[in-house]
Amino acid sequence: MLKVLVAESETPEEREARREHTGKSSGESYAATLDQMMPGVKITRIAPADEDARTYTPEGLAEYDGVFLTGSPLHVYDDTPAVRRQLAFMRAVFASGTPSFGSCAGLQVAVAAAGGTVRKMPDRLEAGIARRIVATAEGRDHPLLAGRTPAWDAPAIHGDEVEELPEGGTLLAGNGSTRVQAAEIRHDGGVFWGVQYHPELSLAEIATALRRQKDGLVGAGLARDQADVEAQADLLDALDSDPGSRPLRWRLGVDAAFAEADGRRIELGNFIRALVLPRHAARSAPATP
Repeated sequence: MLKVLVAESETPEEREARREHTGKSSGESYAATLDQMMPGVKITRIAPADEDARTYTPEGLAEYDGVFLTGSPLHVYDDTPAVRRQLAFMRAVFASGTPSFGSCAGLQVAVAAAGGTVRKMPDRLEAGIARRIVATAEGRDHPLLAGRTPAWDAPAIHGDEVEELPEGGTLLAGNGSTRVQAAEIRHDGGVFWGVQYHPELSLAEIATALRRQKDGLVGAGLARDQADVEAQADLLDALDSDPGSRPLRWRLGVDAAFAEADGRRIELGNFIRALVLPRHAARSAPATP
């Protein structure tokens, strides 16, 4: 049976707060998406940043076909026990050789664990829609971005960003707001593919995140007032309910690749096909006498 691990870095309090507003924690959202994309997969959800979290060894992690790291409010540049536990977990993932994928804070955790740096965005947040993401020369031929058009939009909400990729990191895509929107990291025998945006989330979940952070969005100058945030969130909710609506796509300035779930999930699907399924096939193959 295909086995994957979903690691969320939210604290217990943050998980409960997200459940209250969205109905799911970040890990539960990820697991629901993966269950749709890989019917029959066995998904184990863990929280490595928690104080009472189990410590995973590289040998234990090698039993999985893939590891997925969720987004969260975690700031990996803060030297806290929760951050140290999360980074130690990611280093064990690299050492295990199990392929891993992360979005938003998941990308940032992998970068920091491999020796790169993450910072608070110097200018403003990127919230709702990451616009005009463009592949680098390396990214145009990379399997993570197979099927992407020359420029695309994606759901996003973050105030931190990758400052410098580690040794073994390859920049695959960026945009005018954030230089590192997609990257590959090869470190200690492992390979990680990650994006700064959120291929795993529905547009309704992004709308809820905007409403939860409306004071910060107004303070950052992205919206004139809370009503602006509510209006944008309402449009995203409406498009979530009716992804084929041409008027809604026009008002938001997006295309089918953003409006429809399959378009938003391209990177996740590419990771599963390119790295997770081949690993599962190799692990399941009969031993050679």
